[in-house]
Formats: sequence, structure tokens, C-alpha cells
Amino acid sequence: MTDTSTDTPLMRSFTNDEPIMFGGKILIPAGTTISVRKPGSGEMRGLKLAELIQLDVLSLETIAPRITSPIIQKGAVLDPADLMQFGTEVMDFLLPKSAKDAASPQA
Repeated sequence: MTDTSTDTPLMRSFTNDEPIMFGGKILIPAGTTISVRKPGSGEMRGLKLAELIQLDVLSLETIAPRITSPIIQKGAVLDPADLMQFGTEVMDFLLPKSAKDAASPQA
């Protein structure tokens, strides 16, 4: 779930439910707030926007170490729910404002 208290247009965060593993060891303990920075064109080099929007696991794995703090290393094992949280934050950065406004009900 997004931690809206620290979110900005260039930075979002989520708290992982399960530990993030790398090489059989805990890389990031469960309950850690992970910051996700809005990717620039340099961080997206070699990736396809369509694959990021579709939450392609390999694309998310590639971009993760470029935009997360603490760093989620390429090859780290994330629980599917945590991967979905991360992917949702990335996808939110990529959607144009008009698409976000259309998806949000207005009173």
C-alpha cells in the first residue's frame, strides 16, 4: 500500500509485506519503507514502456535497482504482493495525468 505521507510527484513509497531475498539471504527485511523515484529516460534505457505498463516481471526487475532506495537488486526475489506494489508505483509514474484524472471519480 502506498504511504501517501511521503509521496511527491517525483517520489512514492510502499512498505514490503515480506522480506526481499537475494542469494538466499535477506536483502530488505519485511516492513521496510521502500522509496521509488520517478524514472527518467536514462533509467528506462533498454526497456519498453509497454512492458512496464503491463508489469512485466523482467522489466520491473531491470528498473528496480535504478529507482529504489534501499536498492532492490536485479535478481532479488520479491513476494508477488510486494512486486505488485512496486509495479503499481512504477506504472503510476508512467501514466499521463489525463489518464489518472479519467480513472478517478470526481464529486
